[in-house]
Amino acid sequence: MSALSFSVVICAYSDDRWLDLERAVASVEAQTRPALETVVVVDHNPVLLARAREELARVHSVPNRGERGLSGARNSGVDVARGDVVAFLDDDAAAADEWLERLAACYADADVLGVGGSIEPLWPRARPAWFPPEFDWVVGCTYRGMPSSMTSVRNLIGANMSLRRTTLAAVAGFRSGIGRIGTRPVGCEETELCIRALQRWPGRRFVYEPRARVAHRVDATRTGWRYFLRRCYAEGQSKAQVARLCGARDALATERAYTVRVLPLGAVDALREAVRRRRPAQALAAAAIVAGLSATTAGYAAEQVRHVLARSAASPTGPVPAGET
Repeated sequence: MSALSFSVVICAYSDDRWLDLERAVASVEAQTRPALETVVVVDHNPVLLARAREELARVHSVPNRGERGLSGARNSGVDVARGDVVAFLDDDAAAADEWLERLAACYADADVLGVGGSIEPLWPRARPAWFPPEFDWVVGCTYRGMPSSMTSVRNLIGANMSLRRTTLAAVAGFRSGIGRIGTRPVGCEETELCIRALQRWPGRRFVYEPRARVAHRVDATRTGWRYFLRRCYAEGQSKAQVARLCGARDALATERAYTVRVLPLGAVDALREAVRRRRPAQALAAAAIVAGLSATTAGYAAEQVRHVLARSAASPTGPVPAGET
């Protein structure tokens, strides 16, 4: 474990997040366990790439040589990374000083394919009173229902994750055609990769270490109802794509427990707060849980229907039979 070297990959696409990118790079430089290198990948933005090369001379800035989007950018970072482990940090996140040290400790187990940590939201002001913590994944952060201590998990979350470079090479990296492109609020590219890796190596595992912390800035545009519902709908679409690629059992295993256990308890707790403590905003939080689940389910169903219709239109023999989606 002590001999493992870490490359940190930070993907960026927007000039508007320059100050965030500088903070992310600085947080890597402040690590108690130094990284071998920091790689900044710029997603099809020549102006931003030129600025990064000029003003962040201490890091390795490269263009996304793949398809536009987060999957292509991450793969481009992996292609040039030299470390034994590749750690990914969002351009609007900052790692705690002991982040890499906490991640590295988990790799003492040779069966560990990758390690991720907790992601704490930095709200532009106060946390919106109606925003349920069960849905903090909407803003790319750790959400209520995730483990509170180190344990094995199905998948890692992209803003704070690391994988052995050999793992990434063996599964051919992140899949194009899925995941975030610019501000389009889709995701699940890391979920699909982790499931694919576990299907290849059933006896191995991914580890969640909540003490490996990063702070993730939440943009003000992501704190309203409109973005909340759009992101939930898009998550449903993404989950449908993962289910087609990896099988519904693996793609939805974690989500079933979350839907059956975490969300009902969250809604009941919010309503109890609203009634007992006379906090009307908690009634809105309960409504947000119901609305978020409904939007996610609608997105999943809509993507399934779209896929069936697309296959039917492309099939020379007519409609695709039920059950062959």
